[in-house]
This record gives sequence, C-alpha cells and structure tokens, in this order.
Amino acid sequence: MKKAYLDNASTTALRPEVIHEIAHTLAEYGNASSTHSFGRSAKVLLETARKTIARYLNAESREIIFTSGGTEADNMVLRGAIPALGIKRIISSKTEHHAVLNTVDRLAAENLAEVVYVPLLPGGLPDLEQLELLLQQDIPTLVSLMYVNNETGVVLDLEKAGNLCHKYGAYFHTDTVQAIGKTELDFKNLPVDFAAASAHKFHGPKGVGFVYVRKNLVLHAISFGGEQEKGIRPGTEPVHQVAGMAKALELSYSHLTEERAHITDLKNYLISRLDASFPGYKINGSEAGNLFYNIINIQLPFSEDKTSMILFNLDMQGIAVSRGSACQSGSIRPSHVLKEILPESEINKPSLRISFSHNNTKEDIDLLIAALHEV
Repeated sequence: MKKAYLDNASTTALRPEVIHEIAHTLAEYGNASSTHSFGRSAKVLLETARKTIARYLNAESREIIFTSGGTEADNMVLRGAIPALGIKRIISSKTEHHAVLNTVDRLAAENLAEVVYVPLLPGGLPDLEQLELLLQQDIPTLVSLMYVNNETGVVLDLEKAGNLCHKYGAYFHTDTVQAIGKTELDFKNLPVDFAAASAHKFHGPKGVGFVYVRKNLVLHAISFGGEQEKGIRPGTEPVHQVAGMAKALELSYSHLTEERAHITDLKNYLISRLDASFPGYKINGSEAGNLFYNIINIQLPFSEDKTSMILFNLDMQGIAVSRGSACQSGSIRPSHVLKEILPESEINKPSLRISFSHNNTKEDIDLLIAALHEV
C-alpha cells in the first residue's frame, strides 16, 4: 500500500545528514561540563551548535538556552519570568498550544499570577486593539502569544504585537515552534523577549529544543541541579541531540527558498483538488487572512457521524493527517482551537489538519483525495 505522511506539524522526518551528524557526535562521549580533554571536546561541539543556531536567527549565542523541546521552553519562560521580572499578570489567548494554556492555568491556580485572555478576531487572531487596552493598565505583565498557530496556521504579526508590549513596558513571549526553520526570523530586530523552539518540527531529533532569551533579561530556574545552561536549565546536555538540531536548522535555512516554494505549490494543488472534489469545504481560520504556507485546516462537507472515524479510515488507507495538535491525539473532544473560532453548529463537523514538508509530492495529495472519497 502506498502511504502519504501529511502530518508534519506534529513531527517531521529526520534528514539523512542529521542522522549522520547525531551518529558522528555520539562517538564524542565526554561530558561538556568536565574540564579534561574529553569534556572540552564535547563543550566545543555544544558551543559550536549554539553559535550555528544563533547565526541563523540573527541572535547572540548567549541568548540560546538548550531545552528538551518546546514544552519545556514555554514552561521555563512562563514560570521563570514571574519571580525574575516581577510579573503579576500574564496575557495570553485561548488558541495557544497546551504547553502555554495548561501552564498559565496552573500559575493562576497557584495564585502566582493573574491570567487574562485577549479576545479573538474572526479566524482566531488575537485582537491587538483589545490587547492595547489591557496593556494600558499599570500591571507588570508578560504577554504570551504564539507566532504560527499549530492547528490552523494563523500567523500573528510579531512586530506589531511585540511593539505594543514594549510600548507599555510589558515583556513579550512567543511560541515559535511551528515557524523556526520554516521562515526567516531576525531576533536582533524583532521586538521579542522570549521564544520557544523544538528541533523535531524542522527535521531534527525529538527531545531537544531551545528557548531564546533576549540578552540582559533573566529567568529563574524551574528545576534545580548543576550550573549547565547558565543555571537556568541544569542537567548534562545531550550533545548529540544539540548537534543534530543545529545541523537540521542549518539545512532548513539553506534550502528554505526552494522548499517553501515547493510546499506552497503543493498547498495550492490541494486546494484545487478540494475545489473540484468537495465543493462546500471550508478552510478553518481563513477569516484571519494570513495563513502559514505548510498548514491547512479544512472542514469537510461530510455528516457529523463521520467525524469520530475519519482519521481511522484514512489511516487504514495509509494516509497520516490529524484533527489537531498531536498532544491531544488521545482525546475525542473537539479541538480547543476550533471551539474558539467556529460557530457552535460547526464544531463537531469533520475537520482535518493537513501539514506539508519538502518530502511531500502531488501524489500524496492525490492519495488523500482518493481516500476521502472512500470515507
């Protein structure tokens, strides 16, 4: 059976060069915190990777702190900023990834910070006019709004949101997990104070990521141990994972222009096939206007009774897509993002998130369309 993997927003395939880099680095078995020659060799690999990542994001290497992934990066910022920066309030939105939503819920429950959710515009973009009204209140605030929504691909204007935050003395954190490696980011010139990234979203290994912390800002540690990663993230660094992440980011940006064009062409081809095959379908989030090029969330003109089994039926035909975040894959509840942006009458209708990488082809889309006809 031919298969089509169209769930790249949940995870991506390792590039062959990344596998080679990881395997090669595994031979360097020194601990990067040791002072002997074995440790110094590992430290060189670690810091070279840090410099590589910083270079592609126009950041300074000291602004990159390695983590186990995007979830830990978001937690480090949200929890660590409260005592470090005197934060009394966190402003976020209800369409964030659960790494943010569940964390701010916990912070509120622990009475560590007030949590306020900015209203959403049609399609799911945060209402920046309402954000400005909130920011005019004289409360030490951290704003946490994601750059590219992982379920719909809705894109936030980082410059506008960040400038608003800084205008009123607030700090700005953004989850950039779906964007790093897939679009240009210039942290030196963006009004972003903190950002989260995860390697497996840009063809790197799972279990490693980083948090960007603008220079001269501090975070308190949320776990405790040694002095690794400036003491913010203690624990022996997985040098092979970090090296693989740096190689993946390097390759992603080296091939960005042609791979973005290829993926955009595939997305347009999918839309043309949907237009011809399933008139009446809807692109969820399209009212927001600006959607990221590798994600599309479609509501199909099928009856609601097909919703619960659609992923199973597609999987049986070799098609990998999702109904939303992979972190919620064990749940039969409707997507929390779609619940916020769709009318009540559409929430339980069958919607699919389709997400592309450079590995996909038009044949994958043809297989998907054929499989949908069989649902």
